[in-house]
Amino acid sequence: MESLLVSTGVVALAEIGDKTQLLAFLLAARFKKPVPIILGILVATLLNHGLAGALGAWITATISPEILRWALGLSFIGMAIWTLTPDKIEDEEAQIAGKLGVFGATLITFFLAEMGDKTQVATVALAAHYAAPLLVVIGTTLGMLIADVPAVFVGDRLAAKIPMKLVHSIAAAVFALLGVATLFGAGAKFGI
Repeated sequence: MESLLVSTGVVALAEIGDKTQLLAFLLAARFKKPVPIILGILVATLLNHGLAGALGAWITATISPEILRWALGLSFIGMAIWTLTPDKIEDEEAQIAGKLGVFGATLITFFLAEMGDKTQVATVALAAHYAAPLLVVIGTTLGMLIADVPAVFVGDRLAAKIPMKLVHSIAAAVFALLGVATLFGAGAKFGI
């Protein structure tokens, strides 16, 4: 259960101000159809984070516990640093939305925007750390929805009121704590 809760919280915080949240704002403003946008976000995130969770499970099965502990600890600390740098949406990702239907545009742009994004990397690391990829993928998907669904409904009005620097600092602190805890042996009960 810890893996589900931590994954949900960390990704929800990390996603605020992220390029996929900006993409949700953009799609909502452009299409004004929240249901296909939300469904596109859900399916894209499940596919993307499902692949990331599988990679995390594979890493856990193939890398020695000592090397894995150091790699995960350092990757969580790297995620903390990366989280302090907010993303900007790419113009190419926004243009795809104009050529496809609302669901298709959301599915493709969100899937592509998440490739190599900090929340995808976090999903790999969390799945490897907790050795519970299904719960991690459910948690990271919930975290994405917690951050992005309100963006679909309230758009820029909400973004202007959220203290992004504080949110990013909290998410970075959580990643840093996970990194330090992992380096000092947290997760040893999982063989990490």
